[in-house]
Amino acid sequence: MKDIRIVFMGTPGFAVSSLKAIIEAKYKVVGVITAPDKPAGRGRKLQQSDVKKYAKEENLKILQPTNLKSEEFLKELKALEPDVQVVVAFRMLPQTVWALPRFGTFNLHASLLPQYRGAAPINWSIINGDRETGVSTFFIDDKIDTGAMILQEKLSIGENENVGQLHDRLMENGARLVVKTLELIQNKKIKTTLQEESETLKAAPKLTRKNTKIDWQKPVDEIHNLIRGLNPYPAAWCILENFSEEFKVKVFDIEKIKHEHKNEPGSVLIEEKKMVVAAKDGSVNIKEIQLPGKRKMEVKELLNGYTFNSEAKMR
Repeated sequence: MKDIRIVFMGTPGFAVSSLKAIIEAKYKVVGVITAPDKPAGRGRKLQQSDVKKYAKEENLKILQPTNLKSEEFLKELKALEPDVQVVVAFRMLPQTVWALPRFGTFNLHASLLPQYRGAAPINWSIINGDRETGVSTFFIDDKIDTGAMILQEKLSIGENENVGQLHDRLMENGARLVVKTLELIQNKKIKTTLQEESETLKAAPKLTRKNTKIDWQKPVDEIHNLIRGLNPYPAAWCILENFSEEFKVKVFDIEKIKHEHKNEPGSVLIEEKKMVVAAKDGSVNIKEIQLPGKRKMEVKELLNGYTFNSEAKMR
């Protein structure tokens, strides 16, 4: 067992891979901080975070504070006597927390910092059409994702790769980078570099109803990037007008068609079990879609029981 005392902070599945890698590398995890259980589903039953489920399997001490500044939580945290804290997909920490360990607190971020600081770096790297991304570790300071860089590893983005696929690859690469960072701390070989500020930095803001809506007036490449950058979650969406109805649909997978046409952007053409929607400089063949109250399904399956009129359009 390595002798540094680690407190791990994280909540979703993305963080579990890093915690698992730390355990498998024989580091001493003295505590795990994760989000409180939350009601979910139709029965509103309390659901445990993915990190909590894994920590329970490993018999790790778990803390679930609602207030990171509370005296009770800070007392419990100090009692764990952490040498270093590792943060993966958690929330912003107050200085009283991140400044506590003697070796500091470092964070794993799913981008090549300083690019894509913020809540949704994996999504935005695809939405913006990047061909490369990566993972970074850095020491936390009093701002968001701005601290001194420790390690970074690059990863290429496939032309048709969606955010779910990229998420899983970054999750595994990130877990390895966390262990490499701990090795540097353990062996007192840590070296950091300051993040460079620039006017060309790309942001990774929270995903909202507004910035996840498909604009059919845009070029096909931009529409393709938006849809794959939100597939499988939270999914790109638009309004479908069909007969006298209007409703929100989610679009998960498309195929680009580059061609000249005179169709109005958003107009829907159904032929040969395909659903083709016109865009600015071509069309898209929608392959996977979800109607309100229905499950996600392939378009050819949808067309077996759903009819579109000749005036149907997306907007």
